[in-house]
Amino acid sequence: MPDEQGHPEPAEMELGKVLSALADPLRRLVVRELAAGPDGEARTCSSFALPVSKATVTHHFRTLREAGLICQVDRGNSRKATLRRADIEQRFPGLLALLVAEGARGDSQA
Repeated sequence: MPDEQGHPEPAEMELGKVLSALADPLRRLVVRELAAGPDGEARTCSSFALPVSKATVTHHFRTLREAGLICQVDRGNSRKATLRRADIEQRFPGLLALLVAEGARGDSQA
């Protein structure tokens, strides 16, 4: 059962939801940037400089959170996102490596 902020437990992470969340090139970009950073790095939504409205950014991050790809925590007047690297690797081994490789080759649309 997801916690009060909508983060599913690792065993509840569904492949269909994860792939649906990653179908969007901007969401893949967010996950790739978090994967490229140090483990546990927390970033605000605005630090990604996505070329969309604030409401759309909120939607993208909610989709990533509900799929179990990121964890969001409120810190002061901002919300920080971290990649759930260990949970993703445990549940879907190799997925993050594929996303990072896609970005390195320039295969994505974002």
